[in-house]
Amino acid sequence: MTTGAFMFDSPAQVGERLAAAGYLSDDAISTSVFLAAALGRPLLVEGPAGVGKTQLAKAVARATGSQLIRLQCYEGLDEARALYEWNYKKQLLRIQATSTDEDIFTEEFLLERPLLKAIRADVPTVLLVDETDKADVEVEGLLLELLSDFQVTIPELGTVSAVRRPYVVLTSNATRELSEALKRRCLYLHIGYPAPERERDIVLAQVPTIRADLAEQLARTVATLRGLELKKAPSVAETVDWAHTLLALGREELDEATVAGTLGVVLKHASDHRRAIKELGLAGG
Repeated sequence: MTTGAFMFDSPAQVGERLAAAGYLSDDAISTSVFLAAALGRPLLVEGPAGVGKTQLAKAVARATGSQLIRLQCYEGLDEARALYEWNYKKQLLRIQATSTDEDIFTEEFLLERPLLKAIRADVPTVLLVDETDKADVEVEGLLLELLSDFQVTIPELGTVSAVRRPYVVLTSNATRELSEALKRRCLYLHIGYPAPERERDIVLAQVPTIRADLAEQLARTVATLRGLELKKAPSVAETVDWAHTLLALGREELDEATVAGTLGVVLKHASDHRRAIKELGLAGG
């Protein structure tokens, strides 16, 4: 089993390669990505929605020239959508077309889903299991064998082992507690909301045409909003959207009128709008 495509010389090199891929890292992120590669362990990335967890996996794929395979988790996700299923229509047609007892549980009739596709890939691959906490607990059982031995078992075909181990990133918004068995198989990284200085740098990296002073204003205003008792605090992704909004409107300053008129970009609940307008002393909105 090979893993060489994901080897880095140091955490510093990780930071450089992620930056070249458009992702502004910090020491904790770079070290975690480095160790996951060096130890061949999955990386569980937890934190609020919109802080860059999914983007980190995408950046690792870009930085290593790897294909990205994504399993988007949701309530009701089952083995047929996560691992594999049989092409029942094709099997039925084959049964109707032949009078022999042909085996219809072969590769010809197998439909790969993301987990199996990642295991069987013969090229460098990043497997992103996104929003793991949104899936049912049963899905974690599917992941345990894969994360322990990088193999999956198909009763009709036997055990399928990875030829080239994928780099695995699991993300969680912590809407529910993941099992200890799953956590034990992973390295852990928490990504929280960045300090205003780092968020300014993220905005400048994602929106290079924005002025540095306007990016600074945005970052500090968002930090102030996050300090309020909001139903949903603005994410980093929404800060970047706000920067794009200001450029689209041709605004060169984040004054009170501009903040009030564009709050809908970063605040998505009416109660949060009212609180922000009150606490920031804005006129209307």
